[in-house]
Amino acid sequence: MAPQCASDDALERHRLWVERTIGGVRADFSFADLCGRDFSGRELSGAKLTRAELVAAILVGTRLKGADMFGADLRDSNLERADLSEADLRGALLAGANFHQARMRRADLRSGSLVDCGRSGSDAFHGPTDGCGVNLVEADLAHANLTGGHLSHASLIGSDMTAARLQRIDLRDADLSGCVLQNADLSGADLRGADLSGARLVGAILDDARVDGCSFRDADLVGADRGRCDLSRADTAGARMTKHLDTMASELLRAVFDHERWIGSFGQKGTRADLESADLSDVDLRHANLAGAVLRGAQFRGSILDCASLMLADLSGANLDGASLRGTDLAGANLSYASLVGADLSGAKMSPVPLRAADGKPTGRFWSTNLHGAKLRHAHLTDCSLFGANLSQCDLSLADMHGADLRTANLAGALFLDNDLAREILSA
Repeated sequence: MAPQCASDDALERHRLWVERTIGGVRADFSFADLCGRDFSGRELSGAKLTRAELVAAILVGTRLKGADMFGADLRDSNLERADLSEADLRGALLAGANFHQARMRRADLRSGSLVDCGRSGSDAFHGPTDGCGVNLVEADLAHANLTGGHLSHASLIGSDMTAARLQRIDLRDADLSGCVLQNADLSGADLRGADLSGARLVGAILDDARVDGCSFRDADLVGADRGRCDLSRADTAGARMTKHLDTMASELLRAVFDHERWIGSFGQKGTRADLESADLSDVDLRHANLAGAVLRGAQFRGSILDCASLMLADLSGANLDGASLRGTDLAGANLSYASLVGADLSGAKMSPVPLRAADGKPTGRFWSTNLHGAKLRHAHLTDCSLFGANLSQCDLSLADMHGADLRTANLAGALFLDNDLAREILSA
């Protein structure tokens, strides 16, 4: 079948298809020669571009969300500020392409192969992702899959790769300075000669990664899994490492342990923790039980709180910027005016807590999680339970809310600038 012509009429019919309007037809430009074409600002979400020739094409600000670009040739193309969220880019050729400030959340950039029966009958196109020298500066690659990719010498300065899958990726001599790699999986990655200075690697997996000649100067390695990763030949000057509980000041350590005794004995032993304004930055508190603790204004910048219990805790005004709270129980917690910029709350529980009387019997009333006025810019709320939560006046700009449960949540006055779910939420 001959490739569909990428005419203005075909593009307009595709736009109608995206908007589910009468007369809409999904565009199929598979195998088409689109080299040098200008698609700036056009709507191509969900379009079929399998093995399309897009060398030196101009796709500035183009919407390609969920597009099928398997094996596409994007060499030297300009995709600045394009939206490639959830696009299938397996086997795509990316050398020399410009993805500056592109949105590529959950994009699939793994290696791939395609049998081109339609054109040659027997030849197979093998497409390991060729990204040598690609520009991914300030790109959004959160949760993207780049397993086995080739991005040696690529520029990824300041890009967001939170929870990205980067196993066995080739990043030799790549510039990842200032990158956010929080909870990213870099196991088996080749990072020799790469620049990771100032990068955030909180909770990242570096197991078996090759880091000879790599710069981690001033990087944040709090909670990073460095099993079988030899940092002896890497530059770690100024890098921040995990502060474990046993290295904390004795009074803070005692407060945490006494609080866990207080919880375990239903208030009969130990003492409820009052850590108002305490500095707990860069501390590993995974699985800690601080339910009901007083943590007003506390500093948790870059801390690891995965799977901790903070149910009904008072975290009002606390600073949790860049903290990892994956799977954390925050049900009924007070997070009003807290700062959670760039925090990872994937799978966190923030649903209401049933209230019980002194005798333990249910009262039929519930205590909702309070996020009034909280700052959640760039936060990751993937699959987070926000059922019935108070999000009034909350800043959710650029937050990733994929799969979040927002039923009955109070969103009055919430800010959704460039949020993926903004249109759905505001039109509901």
